[in-house]
Amino acid sequence: MNSRIGIFVAVGLWASGACAQEVPRQFVVSGAAAEKIHDARTINLATAERIAETCQRMAVGEQVRHSIMVLDRQGTPVYFDRMDGQGYLNTFTAEMKARTAWLTGQPSKRAMNNVIADPALEFENMQLGLYSNSGGLPILVNGQMIGAIGVGGTPPQLPRWSDEICAHRAMREVLGESVPPLIEDVPPRPNPTPATAPVPRFAPTAAPRSSLPAEFVVNAGAAATVLDGNQISLAAAKKVARTCREWVTTKGAGMSLYVLNAFGELVHMERTDGQTAVDVRAALLKAQSSLKLRQPTSLRAAQFGNNPGGLPVSSVWFDFFTDPGGIPIVIDGQMIGAIGVSGSGGAGDEACAAEGLKAAFGTHVALPVYP
Repeated sequence: MNSRIGIFVAVGLWASGACAQEVPRQFVVSGAAAEKIHDARTINLATAERIAETCQRMAVGEQVRHSIMVLDRQGTPVYFDRMDGQGYLNTFTAEMKARTAWLTGQPSKRAMNNVIADPALEFENMQLGLYSNSGGLPILVNGQMIGAIGVGGTPPQLPRWSDEICAHRAMREVLGESVPPLIEDVPPRPNPTPATAPVPRFAPTAAPRSSLPAEFVVNAGAAATVLDGNQISLAAAKKVARTCREWVTTKGAGMSLYVLNAFGELVHMERTDGQTAVDVRAALLKAQSSLKLRQPTSLRAAQFGNNPGGLPVSSVWFDFFTDPGGIPIVIDGQMIGAIGVSGSGGAGDEACAAEGLKAAFGTHVALPVYP
């Protein structure tokens, strides 16, 4: 068996062929939500959230930070958290690791090990959409894949800690002992052409400061790492999301939600059970559009309703998605991020976002005001 085939070997080999048992119902989508998406074997929001938060708790104990992405069985994002102080590369690699585990049904470390053995495979992996680094794992229960997780953000300190170890220990704690053991770590290949060019040090002389309440934004060491004291904190983003989730649930609906920081980087994402990939995609587009516009997407939606002539140019040239549900997060006049909500149907995407923002920021936040 060559290295390429080895990457795509069936997940059953890694899981010792244990595919006979059913997945406990508490881990997967069920009821009307499962009927809506025609799938009762994909990870639910509650399980994805528990795994991510367990990894975060362990990371705090290790005094490190992680970004964590959970995908469902179809490769659609279910849940994402970026701990304060994580930057673009950390969030991007977390998603790529999860996607690699989803595409192959194997740990992303398998692709990494194959590249260590044969560096020529790296380019081919990239063409196939594989990220050859450890930290991505299929989420397996009783030998059945219900999703995938990717963790990024921390240089490995083997054998004690790594992105992959965080994901694996969290899954073991939440899902139980049916989670397969980790595969072997292969020592990295030595650099055949080491160079001695000086590497500059670049660091601020002081931590960034913000005039906003500390509980709303990243601060201290996390702010110094990302050179910004006006990014929405993960705690604030999750408070917005949970309030929106609770509000829409009382309406008998669901939602997909994205929270971005002021640079457009992902801070938090979640989708309730029964949401489709279209709902998830629309939520992201709303958050991105409100961030670029620095306006609620409902404002442009109303303008185009009154005069649709500007819609083609706005959509094609400027790449704006102008359905209501996107709101820039503006606190005491300072924009610290953006939120996008979709999938709530008649419950109201913008209203869901507004409820979350009010709960997290009170009178500090700017909200759409209607005549």
